Amino acid sequence: MAVEAQQRPGASDPHAQQPILSAGPSPEQSEAVLILLHGRGATAESVLALHEELALPTVAALAPQAAGYSWYPHSFLAPTEANQPFLDSALRRIETIISGLLDNGVPSDKIALLGFSQGACLTSEYVARHPRQYGAVVALTGGLIGPPGTPRNYTGSLVGTPVFLGTSDPDPHVPFERVQETATVLKVMGADVELRRYPGMPHTVNEEELAAGRSLLQRVTARTQEGCA
Repeated sequence: MAVEAQQRPGASDPHAQQPILSAGPSPEQSEAVLILLHGRGATAESVLALHEELALPTVAALAPQAAGYSWYPHSFLAPTEANQPFLDSALRRIETIISGLLDNGVPSDKIALLGFSQGACLTSEYVARHPRQYGAVVALTGGLIGPPGTPRNYTGSLVGTPVFLGTSDPDPHVPFERVQETATVLKVMGADVELRRYPGMPHTVNEEELAAGRSLLQRVTARTQEGCA
């Protein structure tokens, strides 16, 4: 379903009232919860299709929609203030979803995030700003947000969270150096990071990246099954 809301420069929280699509079981009844973040110009519906491709029926999926089909208006490499208030609103939207899951008894190590492109940038920045033990983090062709030289003074620990970073190289929007920087920062924060570079790949998601994400989610569901044994 198309979402008609637009980003309004005067709105302090443009993403707050946007819909969240879902697939699979309810989060409380699932073996893991996957938050899917779409890229610029895309929709929650389009990224939610990855739930079916991952073929993990016991995993719940939640896909928030960005106002105006974009989480923030400029490149993720632009000065951070140029992307406000949209960037803060987008990060707040993710935090609202995760806080709701935690409040409803879903532990953080059953919560996974997967984003592509602009959604991957949001995924990376969110987990760095809100470190905890997540079930898995998958950022496909994206990285931490801000211009070159941005201080990465994040505090806290990711407590061994498995992180998969996949990226095309060269990519028209995401320099490989930023993905490398993201891997380094998340490792320092305690994540278990795997980075795969795909020379000559278009700005897309490939089957190997999906397989890597599926494998990380299967680890989460296996732990849940063991806990119920």
